[in-house]
Amino acid sequence: MSEAARVTAANAPSLTARVLRHVLLPLALTWLVGTAVALVIANYFTEQAFDRAMLDDAYSVSANVQAGERGIELLLSPREVTTVLFDQTEAVYFAVLRPDGSLLAGHAGLQAPMPDGGERYRFSDVSYQGKQLRAVVLRHETPDAYHVVIAQTTRARTAMLERLLVYSLAPQCVLLLVLATWLWRGIERDLRPLGGLQRALDRRDAQDLSPVVVAHTSRELERLGDAVNALFERLGHSVRAQREFAGNVAHELRTPLAGIRALAEYGLAQSTPAVWREQLERIAASQARASHLVDQLLGLALADEGHAGLPREPLRLDQLAEQAVLRHLARADARGVDLGARGLDDAVTVQANAALVEGVLDNLIDNALRYGGRTITIELAGRTLGVVDDGPGIPPELQRDLTQRWSQGPAGHMLGQGAGLGLAIVARYAKLLGAELMFAKATDEGGLRVSLAFGPD
Repeated sequence: MSEAARVTAANAPSLTARVLRHVLLPLALTWLVGTAVALVIANYFTEQAFDRAMLDDAYSVSANVQAGERGIELLLSPREVTTVLFDQTEAVYFAVLRPDGSLLAGHAGLQAPMPDGGERYRFSDVSYQGKQLRAVVLRHETPDAYHVVIAQTTRARTAMLERLLVYSLAPQCVLLLVLATWLWRGIERDLRPLGGLQRALDRRDAQDLSPVVVAHTSRELERLGDAVNALFERLGHSVRAQREFAGNVAHELRTPLAGIRALAEYGLAQSTPAVWREQLERIAASQARASHLVDQLLGLALADEGHAGLPREPLRLDQLAEQAVLRHLARADARGVDLGARGLDDAVTVQANAALVEGVLDNLIDNALRYGGRTITIELAGRTLGVVDDGPGIPPELQRDLTQRWSQGPAGHMLGQGAGLGLAIVARYAKLLGAELMFAKATDEGGLRVSLAFGPD
């Protein structure tokens, strides 16, 4: 890992902290909103209770106001009024006012808004002697008109609201702290196998592609472990294919390269132009054989890598067969072989990979040119594509063996050509294409038909 990547990884927040934040922040906000709503509702009903008690005091005072010889008068003495309006917490003020607003009894200057319309009482917030008070006005219309004003300080109301706030927030803060601790430990416990997987990968040697041990604690961790192991499997397959390819190339090219060197050294030791020409022709033939071998090895390596998935597209088998004939026609003419095709009049389309189909045709035609005889035909019958020759054919007991790497039949050993890879490549390509590879006699007299049958799309 680069230094910049290490710094970035060190500065990134931990997954535990991020999960905890995503859980606790919405939960805390929800609790705060719920607490605010609860406090508003509680404050409303608390105000209602205090106001109702103050209205009861107004009714108590009003019950002791009656008409006398000198008009309406308050029957309570100051001591009795103090007893009626006694409150341990609040300072209580009262006034009994005539209809014209003059004071009948109580505190002078105490005023409050009158009830609207036909209402008997009205609550309001007033200021009196520099104090903010909560007041109620009780109106008495008949038979003697007067109204009673009761006002009191709001210390008890404020204290009640503060207690509600403290008693609501404090337990919730404690619960939130307990929940955060519980979540932190739970998340750390659940993510501990992920840390173990990380440490196992950090300690692993670059050459070790064996599967890692995955703790089955959660579905997500199992999927991550399976994905890592699948990646290791693909990498292992790729590394093995590359190693095998390198070994195959080193082994198979040793002989033709040594031959080319020997031919060159022999030619350089001669002074006759005719010998030079002969040696150069042999060198060119050896080079062509080595180049063909490299192409085959590359094709086999491509087939080994193809298990990861190949792109497929609609292909015209008739067109691919026609193009294969044109590619090999000059070589067939040089060898005196009649190369042709049949069954290409109708268009046949399959879902396949063009490179693989062309590789199958090229290898089958190359084998037929080497060992097949004087006539080679590319044959298309429905969704079956084949190469037919009139050569000696392949005995049924050898057909399976010849699809393995480095396996050659008697004709190959006798001619000393090829490396035993052609049919192995064809078999591998057929498997990747999902097609069936079949061997059969071309006719009752002999020959060989190698067919590739494509299944339904």
